[in-house]
Amino acid sequence: MTQFKYEQLANTLKARIDDKEWLAYEKLPSIRSLAHYYGVSKISVQKALHTLEARDIVFVKFKSGYYVSPVNQNHNIHIELKKISQPKLVDVPEVFYEIMERSAAFDITPQHINNEQVSTNLLLLNRHISRALRQKPQSNALYYSEPPGDRNLRHQISKHYRKRNLNITEEQVCISSGCQNSLFLALMATCEAGDIVAIESPAFYGALQLFQQLKLKVIELPSSLTTGLTVQSLQKAAEEWEIKACILTPNFATPTGALMQNKEKRKLVALAAKNNITLIEDDIYGDLGFHTTVEPLKSYDTQGNVILCSSFSKALSRDLRIGWIITNKHYKKIVHLKLVNQLSTSQAIQNGLTSFMAEGSFDRHIYQYRKTLLKQRDQLINGIKDNWKIPTKFMVPDGGLTIWIELPPEVDTFVLYNQAISEGIIITPGKLFSTTNKFSNNLRLSFAHPTTGSRLQALVRLGELCKELTNTRQKYLPEYNG
Repeated sequence: MTQFKYEQLANTLKARIDDKEWLAYEKLPSIRSLAHYYGVSKISVQKALHTLEARDIVFVKFKSGYYVSPVNQNHNIHIELKKISQPKLVDVPEVFYEIMERSAAFDITPQHINNEQVSTNLLLLNRHISRALRQKPQSNALYYSEPPGDRNLRHQISKHYRKRNLNITEEQVCISSGCQNSLFLALMATCEAGDIVAIESPAFYGALQLFQQLKLKVIELPSSLTTGLTVQSLQKAAEEWEIKACILTPNFATPTGALMQNKEKRKLVALAAKNNITLIEDDIYGDLGFHTTVEPLKSYDTQGNVILCSSFSKALSRDLRIGWIITNKHYKKIVHLKLVNQLSTSQAIQNGLTSFMAEGSFDRHIYQYRKTLLKQRDQLINGIKDNWKIPTKFMVPDGGLTIWIELPPEVDTFVLYNQAISEGIIITPGKLFSTTNKFSNNLRLSFAHPTTGSRLQALVRLGELCKELTNTRQKYLPEYNG
């Protein structure tokens, strides 16, 4: 695919940094200077710098400019997860259900919802759904939707994916009741109890819950914090065990925000085909790239080994509970499983979404929402940098909804969770993203909401609690003082 100017510029600047024209911590020329030197717009330069920031190649100092990151900052493989653990059954901790009851910690202060600031596009979506409810009340009340879902909605979804270089027809799309439901159906269609499933680590905890329910054994694979699951880790695991499927989020994974490079996607699909491994792609964040349009893993699939799962939950509304599965090889079985497990999907909501997408409103919403999320990402990062008085490590994601934070080893984020919740602050502790006892000093924070007002106050208080835990541990464990 043809690269945008800012992508070409980002590659050029990276090459100059790799050639040590600018050294670690050295300030880059100003945006105005770079725009003049390369003959591009200042917006192109800004996008290029944001892209390099997301890759942890440069970092920004508030009111100062962009600087070259130190070489050792961009650690690809998490040091604790270089060794692949044995396959094992999953036991999801009870705290998972507590957090799910509190909106899965995508808002650190969910009790402070501002109902006055409602997106114009969300209001428009509600009007489309209301109109659909009025137009066919008798038909909606007395008949079910066809098993794969409304054909017109499936057509709109297939059209939408063509903009991301995935050419499919509505005959490959099955409507579900959300991405979690899609993943569940995909696993049921391809695996049986006792089968081994691979997953990136840290992992999406919702997938771990499904493994427990279906009695599947899981292997956690080492993953880059910036570029996601590595082909080498899956290949190494496949040489030792018979892996039936692999669940991964190649585009802006939760919790890390990692984005897999296109050449690695191509290699991964080829490896899976060679070893007869079904890749179950969680594409729920695929529309939320800030500076570039990302391709699904499915776009490299020529043998039907990739099942794509997604929904409108993260990009539009969690309340819709409308998702989809894209597959050809397993299509009939998945439609049958949907009939057995949920029978049908709301016709009115499907019809409302169809007209919303057909009129271009979904594309306009996505365009605006990406800008909002980029602003909120920077608010969250600046809030941490300006207010937390402890060492932190995190990558700056170029899309999605979350950042993955590594705190000092003295901070157990499960202890932090219990302290914070007593003050009405909700976090997602790192242990939730693994079946092992890893990531105890990590946590995931979301920028799905602005870090202002009560949320900023909560973030500041969270930093204070982290500092208190650090001081307490250092007091009783002098060796941490170095």
